[in-house]
Amino acid sequence: MRLDNAFDVPASPEEAWRLLNDVPTVVPCMPGAELVEVVGDEAWKAKLHVKLGPIALQFLADVTRQTADEAAGRVVLAVKARESKGRGSAEATIESRLTAGDGGTHVDVATDLALKGTVAQYGRGVVADVAGKLTDQFAQCIAAKLAATPADSTAQPQHQAAPVGGLRLVLGAFWRSLLRRSRR
Repeated sequence: MRLDNAFDVPASPEEAWRLLNDVPTVVPCMPGAELVEVVGDEAWKAKLHVKLGPIALQFLADVTRQTADEAAGRVVLAVKARESKGRGSAEATIESRLTAGDGGTHVDVATDLALKGTVAQYGRGVVADVAGKLTDQFAQCIAAKLAATPADSTAQPQHQAAPVGGLRLVLGAFWRSLLRRSRR
């Protein structure tokens, strides 16, 4: 499944590039994400906590930066994740492109996602809507980090990642899906 999302940040492409490629700083902006280990300059291990209704999922993910072309403003990440209790897995290729915009930077994110197991049962509509909401939350956090002075960003307390509560997102996606079907 392909997911396309975009957001704008109030910073130059150079500032946005530096921040978005600083994985330890960016991971806390991803809802439900927690950096576990820096494996190398181009590889990380992370956990992602997701709660969809009564189902709580925890993914253990290996993230590798495959491409980083600053001149083109393009980064490609490969993610292989498995649910910690064996209820499914996910593989994704995430391509981000940065372009200068009016007073800031526009970021396009294209994700090719393959889900297996229990997670795959939620369907395309739900996953796409949830991904869109999570991208919005991520963009707000990145914008806040870019707006903060360097002293402000180092003074921010580190906290443990809270699980992404997906019941409201799932119900919203289900409702929108019913509305789309009833209009046909």
